[in-house]
Formats: sequence, structure tokens, C-alpha cells
Amino acid sequence: MKYVLVTGGVVSGLGKGVTASSIGVVLKACGLRITSIKIDPYLNTDAGTMSPFEHGEVFVLDDGGEVDLDLGNYERFLDIKLTWDNNITTGKIYQSVIDKERKGEYLGKTVQVVPHITNAIQDWIERVAMIPVDGMDGPADVCVIELGGTIGDIESMPFIEALGQFSYRVGPGNFCLVHVSLVPVLNVVGEQKTKPTQHSVRGLRGLGLTPNILACRSTKVS
Repeated sequence: MKYVLVTGGVVSGLGKGVTASSIGVVLKACGLRITSIKIDPYLNTDAGTMSPFEHGEVFVLDDGGEVDLDLGNYERFLDIKLTWDNNITTGKIYQSVIDKERKGEYLGKTVQVVPHITNAIQDWIERVAMIPVDGMDGPADVCVIELGGTIGDIESMPFIEALGQFSYRVGPGNFCLVHVSLVPVLNVVGEQKTKPTQHSVRGLRGLGLTPNILACRSTKVS
């Protein structure tokens, strides 16, 4: 299994979901089978009880799961049928870890963000990536993972740590990081400025992840 992680920097709303979907379409055109996972760092279990004014439209999956609209983009772009588990949230991860702790599955150990939460995130990704979503038998060839939010958000820190560990867990040949960033154009000078992207990449590297590809958004084509 190969994994492609899509992250975002500088500001939110850059189009990580469309970028992830487009990457999936390109890979599918090359003859590969694709599955997708969306990570949302909020504490809600899912998007079902969240205000559309605050979060946007909720997408309902075939299994009844109420999830982020990006999963709807994945389904339409890639012609796949995802499950409720393809949307990972902080609430789902913490709930699963707490349920295990209540059952005594950690054998009395002190449950912590590292390693228990980060391991739960990695285990969830590996498990869900193996679920066929295109109507064919067996797992897909590539799993495209979108990390919601912006690099530097405190809510996404456990996921960043887990994904950094995950890149070593699966090996560099099986993991590709695409970082979506903003290249603003200042009206005063009329030229693109790359400094925000430089700071975003530096912050990402400081957290243990190095981008393989930069997808830069700008209002002006150089």
C-alpha cells in the first residue's frame, strides 16, 4: 500500500480536498486503485451535529455516516463508495482509546497522547486503507489522506506526530507528502511572495515531516 498525504499551510480554504481528489484522479488514470481518508482534527465524533454555517454542508454516506463534504468530493471524483470510518476525527480517536482503557486493554499503563493516541491514529489509517471502496476485491493500491486544518494548529498536533511516525512505519518509498500553500501577490509591488510558503515548510519540517511536492495557490500566474 502506498500513501499520499495532503496537508495545508499559511491559511485554510486553499482547496486541499480538491487537490487530494485531483491527485486521486491522476493516479486512477494511471491504472491504480484509489481509496481516501479525511482527517478532521475537531473533537466532534463526526460532522452530523455541526452547524453548516460554521463547518459547511454535511455529506451523508451510503452507510449513513454524516461526514465532511470533502468525502463527497472523493466519491464523485473517484467513483468510489466510502465508509464512516474513512473520516477520522479527534473525537473518534479519543473515544476509541478511552473505551479500550475502560476495558483494561492497556493493562494498567498510563494512557498518553504518545504512544497511545498516535498509535491509534496509525492503526486506524492502516485498517481503513485496506477496505475496498471501488466494488472490487482486495485493498486499493494507493490511499490518499487529507489532513484538515492548517499546519501549526494545536488541534492537529497529535495527527502530525502520528503521521511523522507513520512515514517511518511504512517506509519512505511508500509515503509521499504534498503540501498545499499560498503564494500571495501584493498589489503594491505586483509580484508573488514565497516567504509565507517558506515559513510553512519550515514549520512542517520542524514537526518531523518534509514535503515531497508543493502545490502552490496564487491569484497571479508568473
